[in-house]
Amino acid sequence: MAAWTEAILAAAAPRGRATVSVLLCGDARMRRLNREFRKIDRPTDVLSFPAGDPAFLGDVAVDVPYAARQAARRGHSLDREVKLLLAHGVLHLLGHDHETDEGEMFRLQSRLVRKVFGPGPDGVPGDEA
Repeated sequence: MAAWTEAILAAAAPRGRATVSVLLCGDARMRRLNREFRKIDRPTDVLSFPAGDPAFLGDVAVDVPYAARQAARRGHSLDREVKLLLAHGVLHLLGHDHETDEGEMFRLQSRLVRKVFGPGPDGVPGDEA
């Protein structure tokens, strides 16, 4: 996990040395986090909690059972899915927001995932190749 995170950070934020913390959790913990911070009472695949500090970007939480189900539905490995979710979470910590940017974050995510982890699924909705 540390190597994946370092590789994503090196590719996504090459100008400065930054760190993030990563929580791998289950559905119950993720549901509590999602309910507490987003007022949505269900688990989700990944959440990001920005710290507002250029040296420590913040926290990324990944729901591993959710990721496993998602990977099975999408026909790729759990490792690949966790890598995609980690990249997605880090991009949110860097200030990107796919809900408001007309696809820019997903385009960046696609390039980042392929650069760091090679060809394969990139986590972009509608692009399961």
